[in-house]
Amino acid sequence: MPDDETQTQTLNRGGAARTPAGPPPPQLSGAAEAPAPWLLRLIAVGLVLAALNLRPAITSLGALLEEVREGLHMSGSVAGVLTSVPPLCFAVFGVMAPRLARRFGAGAVVCAGMAAIAAGLLIRPYIGSTAGFLAASALALMGIAVSNILMPVIVKRWFPDRVGTMTGLYSMALALGTALAAAVTVPLTGAMGGNWQSGLAVWAGLAALAVLPWIVLVRDRTPAPGQAALARSAAASGPSASVSGRAAGASGQAAASGPAEAPALRITRSRTAWGLACFFGLQATAAYITMGWMPQIFRDAGVSAGTAGVLLAVTMAMGVPLAFVIPRVAARLKQQGPIVVVLGLCGLIGYGGLYLAPAAGAWAWALLLGVANCAFPLALTMIGMRTRTGAGVVRLSAFAQSTGYLLSIPGPLLVGVLYQHSGGWGLPIALMAGLMIPQMVAGVLAGRDRTIEDEC
Repeated sequence: MPDDETQTQTLNRGGAARTPAGPPPPQLSGAAEAPAPWLLRLIAVGLVLAALNLRPAITSLGALLEEVREGLHMSGSVAGVLTSVPPLCFAVFGVMAPRLARRFGAGAVVCAGMAAIAAGLLIRPYIGSTAGFLAASALALMGIAVSNILMPVIVKRWFPDRVGTMTGLYSMALALGTALAAAVTVPLTGAMGGNWQSGLAVWAGLAALAVLPWIVLVRDRTPAPGQAALARSAAASGPSASVSGRAAGASGQAAASGPAEAPALRITRSRTAWGLACFFGLQATAAYITMGWMPQIFRDAGVSAGTAGVLLAVTMAMGVPLAFVIPRVAARLKQQGPIVVVLGLCGLIGYGGLYLAPAAGAWAWALLLGVANCAFPLALTMIGMRTRTGAGVVRLSAFAQSTGYLLSIPGPLLVGVLYQHSGGWGLPIALMAGLMIPQMVAGVLAGRDRTIEDEC
């Protein structure tokens, strides 16, 4: 995730003016005084705890997918539906976040989101049916979707002079939670007698803990800078809630940089916008296939369940350092196509290794696929670089990510169908590798040195 300096350089390259940060946010009472240090520390703790809960619902399930399928008598196709639920929920439920924040306050919505995650994770293992498991998963993912959108709003509201630092903090916590759930779910399940229900339900405790710091913000209704622009973009662009936490942070910061006087953009006329939407959608497809199916690929190749979970954790953990490195490098290049190609080649080699020698080179393939999955922070960086105005950033972010998440829904489902009907991983892995080609093409198109304002 680019820090303040990188984001400012990105916007300046597009022609947006550099403006100073606004006044410090008011306290909960609405007074124009700086918030108390204890309150800022509490909010920082809340951000970290919330970020830790934004992915365990997905990666803990991936680690125990075989046990869940057997316990609920799921077919491979139904399991594919299950792995397609996260992007669907992000695209559908997240659209409510700006409206809910305007009515109840961002802090209250994040608090409710953490409660929804806790309830969904606690209920789903014990509900006893596939339909109920899907519904409870959707409840947890709804909480993730709205929290994903509003955490950057909280950052901009309470830490206007430390946006980069605080965004980096919760981005690292998000990656840590993703990797942690993948690595320890299987050992925890073993320690609790091998019961997969307990192994999944234990993550509800972490979400319940995350509720506590947010209670203090339940009555805070102060809007964040740029929140109105984000909400207007949501109303104009459909399911813009798929704007992820990190992208929404960049969008909110850009929107706060000053009023946009440019005429409304017809963003669907822009080839760059469509290229970026396709690039985002294809990288999201790869990410959710990886989180949902990679442990099963290794387990079917003879790797133990515990090791398969650790391998997924390694893949996810690659995003911690590279999420800082890649945006900095990308912001210094006029065209990001070379980075897109390098990441795509890592993915092709990783999938080729999974096809030819999944167990023998498991650690190498996990590392390579972890590098390939870092197309996500690259896509977020390009959103800022392909616009000249704050309003353009908000519109492009909403369009590229809402469209991208919708495009990513069929991928995990198709993998499950191919796995069930072919009886092996050859065809699914070939599909994963094949999708890297259009991803590179779309990324090169999106990475050209031009802005959407020139095309709309």
